[in-house]
Amino acid sequence: MIIYGRNPVKEAYRAGKTIEKLYLPKGAPDPVLSPIYKMAKEKRTVISYVDKYTMDKLSEGGNHQGVLAQITDFDYCSVEDILALAREKEEDLLIVLLDGITDPHNLGAIVRSAECFGAHGIVIPKHRSVGVNDTVVKVASGATEHMLIAKVTNINDTIRMLKEHNVWVYATDFDGKAPKQANLTGNTAIVIGSEGEGIKKLTKELCDDTLTIPEYGKINSLNASVATGIILYEVVRQRH
Repeated sequence: MIIYGRNPVKEAYRAGKTIEKLYLPKGAPDPVLSPIYKMAKEKRTVISYVDKYTMDKLSEGGNHQGVLAQITDFDYCSVEDILALAREKEEDLLIVLLDGITDPHNLGAIVRSAECFGAHGIVIPKHRSVGVNDTVVKVASGATEHMLIAKVTNINDTIRMLKEHNVWVYATDFDGKAPKQANLTGNTAIVIGSEGEGIKKLTKELCDDTLTIPEYGKINSLNASVATGIILYEVVRQRH
């Protein structure tokens, strides 16, 4: 997988990811990239100096900021790993379940918010959902290197398993209570629906309760990543 951009590449190094090759621009070294040069030297990374056309092609036109890296594919974890992290940190669990997010920009933004607000992990389905790719890594601005992400066959089975572990599961949909009216201080899972269809009927029925973000404008729905950030902030507000 190719990742690009200064922050994603630096965070990949800091997280100890295996970088197979680093792509840097030909010509005089860019002083802005000096921290990455230093990391590459310390890790003895193979460096390939290429022209701008090659960098643009490798990043598929993305804003690479003059640096790209070829890394091993994203290492997904298990849901049990996420539960174990919360226990290890002696914290009430905070986990985000994504019910069919297909836009990599949305997933990247959700990962970034989840990391910023201290979530222990994210769960995505194996099918009909976007996985962690180079766009997700770029949008997350390095947060993918610090966030546990599990890929499961069935989100509903995961909800059932979490409930067996005394996790209170909230759907995000219409006809629910405002986040500030819910008790988000215990072991909590937040289920976010897909961009177009929202949460599936059976998935919502499996949840313990529903959260609805109050809206006062003329557009009747928030972007999935924005909604996730708002709810995660409310979790942090209640817990701290």
